[in-house]
Amino acid sequence: MAKVGYIFIATNGEEYAEDKAWMQQYGCVQVIEELSEHERLRPMWKQLISSLERGDELVVSRFSNALRGTRELATLIEYCRVKVVRIISIQDRIDTFDELFPDTKPSQVIRMFGSLSEECAVLRKALAHIIHLQQNIRPPKKSEKALSKLEREKNIVNMYNEGHSIDDIFAISGFTSRSSVFRILNKHGVTLNRGPHSGPLKKRNKREK
Repeated sequence: MAKVGYIFIATNGEEYAEDKAWMQQYGCVQVIEELSEHERLRPMWKQLISSLERGDELVVSRFSNALRGTRELATLIEYCRVKVVRIISIQDRIDTFDELFPDTKPSQVIRMFGSLSEECAVLRKALAHIIHLQQNIRPPKKSEKALSKLEREKNIVNMYNEGHSIDDIFAISGFTSRSSVFRILNKHGVTLNRGPHSGPLKKRNKREK
C-alpha cells in the first residue's frame, strides 16, 4: 500500500511546488515529475500506472495535468477501480475514497469532467508555445566575416606565443602594416617579450617617442 505522486511539468516548475509539498506531506514515497519534452509519450506516467498494485494511492496535481482528455480519465478510473487503487486529485479536490475533501459536491465533479478537455487543450497550447520559443529564439550566429576575423586574431596570438617572429606573423596575417599585428597582440593582452619589441605596446610606443 504505497502512496505515489505524479506531476507533469508543463510550464514553470515553481507552479507545482505547492502540490509537490502537499504530496510529500501526505506521505508519498515518491513524487514523479515528468518533463515537458516527454509530453507525447509520457513514459514515466505509463511506468507508474503499470506499477500500481492493489491498495496503492495515486496522487495527481489535477486531472488535466496528468491526463489529456475524458477518454484517458475514464480509462484511468476503470483501471484503478479494478485494481482497487485510490485516486486523489489535489486541485480538483477529488478523493475516490470520499475522505479528504468532504465538501466537494457532485456538481463540482461534473464541472471538472465538462471542463477537462478545454483545460487539457489550454495546457498543451501553452506547452507548444514554450517549446516554440525555446526552439526558435536563439542568439544570432556570428557571420563568416566576424568568425574569420576572430580566427585571424587567434592565429596571430598563438603564433606569437609559440615563438614566431613579428615578420613571420605579419607575412601570413593579411595586414598591410606591422602596426596591425601589434594592435591585435595588445588587444588580447599579450606581453611583448623578445627582441626590440618588448614590454606592453603602449609603453614601447612612449619610449620610441
